[in-house]
Amino acid sequence: MDEVRTSRKIIGNVGWSILSKIIVFSLKFISVPILAHLLAPAEFGVVATGMVVVSFLLLIGGAGLSSGLIQAEKEDAETQDTVFWTNLAVASALGVLLYFNAGFVARLLGAPEAKWLLEIFAFLFPIYLGADVASALLSRRMAFAKDAFWNVISEVLGAIAAIVAALAGLGVWALVLQQFVSAIVRWGGLMFASRYMPRFRFSFAKLRGLFGYGSRIAGADFANFISFQSPLVVITRALGLADAGAFSVANRLSDLPNQIVLSGLMGVLFPAFSTMADEPERRSHALMRSTQMTSVLLAPMLFGFWAVAEPAMSVVFGAQWTFAWPVLGLLAAAKGIMTPCGSFIPFLKATGHAGVLWWFALARAIVVVAGTWIGAMVDGLVGVCLALCIVNVFIMIGYAAVVFNVAKIPARAAVQCIVLPLGSAVVMAALVRILLGILRPHVESDLILLLAGAGAGAVIYLTLILATQKQALSSLVALRR
Repeated sequence: MDEVRTSRKIIGNVGWSILSKIIVFSLKFISVPILAHLLAPAEFGVVATGMVVVSFLLLIGGAGLSSGLIQAEKEDAETQDTVFWTNLAVASALGVLLYFNAGFVARLLGAPEAKWLLEIFAFLFPIYLGADVASALLSRRMAFAKDAFWNVISEVLGAIAAIVAALAGLGVWALVLQQFVSAIVRWGGLMFASRYMPRFRFSFAKLRGLFGYGSRIAGADFANFISFQSPLVVITRALGLADAGAFSVANRLSDLPNQIVLSGLMGVLFPAFSTMADEPERRSHALMRSTQMTSVLLAPMLFGFWAVAEPAMSVVFGAQWTFAWPVLGLLAAAKGIMTPCGSFIPFLKATGHAGVLWWFALARAIVVVAGTWIGAMVDGLVGVCLALCIVNVFIMIGYAAVVFNVAKIPARAAVQCIVLPLGSAVVMAALVRILLGILRPHVESDLILLLAGAGAGAVIYLTLILATQKQALSSLVALRR
């Protein structure tokens, strides 16, 4: 009975997280194409480059301390205040450092035009890191409904501000305004929702206690950041801001399924796995189920994007972005290959295997940087995306081997929960691509092709899943009842 209640609680919180992501997805599905019509690819590229720097420095600034608050046995007000003031001090220092070295950083990224933007983004650090403790407290308390609400509100207001500014002719400043509005609203909302009010107290002893675990988590996050963001840096340096803008737009669209399902799931699984510290069998069972269901839900969306990439790019972004449809398709396929890995990082964090996570993330970063650079040299933007697909195959296999070994899950069961959902999604996508190839000479409308591909893909995948995943679907239906 306890397992059923725990599972229901996890699913309920995942539901809240996914609901917020769906709303944000719907918003981005509307706002990103509008902004893409109003702004040039180079403008998207310069802001995307600036946000790479911000995200990178935020990883250093947080040092994984908020993860330590989530994993701790009980809440401690003095520890929370220690983390808050540490984050604020480090964020302010990083902001000053970036402001006075913006020109050097911009040239290092191959985008000297971004100097002025980096100077402005230096003021984002205290806002972002100031909300870390409040966010960690909501996650620890499994209060994902409140977290979801304020994430939605911040994204909505940020997008509205950006669209209004773009319509007013402010150009790239619209994207800058979006970042600041979203960050400020999120910070205020999370502080209110968590009822956290920092006091002027600090403990070096408690900071040292968190730093050992947190530094390894931060190191792994840093290496994963390199894996995710290095393609954009490689493209900016090797191919220019226009190609970086095209990559950024295609990446935003292809990443929407992950933003809806995966990010919500990972945020819930870390505290959920942490609560099962004394029940390794239950935790391994939860790992299997979450891996299987993540693959079942995400793989068809992402490989489906690959199948309908050409009409989708034309319909969503317009004629000026049509050239980038191969980029959209390959990026979606690369993300689709990684769908089974959605539960792996939360599992390793919760089980205290931060060292394993760090070394694997470092190896992954090295392989991704080398692969994308070679891809850029060989075949430009398409070469980068193709390299990501190839690299991700080996990364997914390696991740699965490490995690299932830690969880002591038999190889046969591990392979079954990964191969069947991925195989079904790949077969579905291939059939849809063949169908669209047959229809294209006879159908001029990209919208009709997109709808036909989506409809056919849904029918084919549902048929394949009913044939291969009956047990998983039955378990989910029984749990829901």
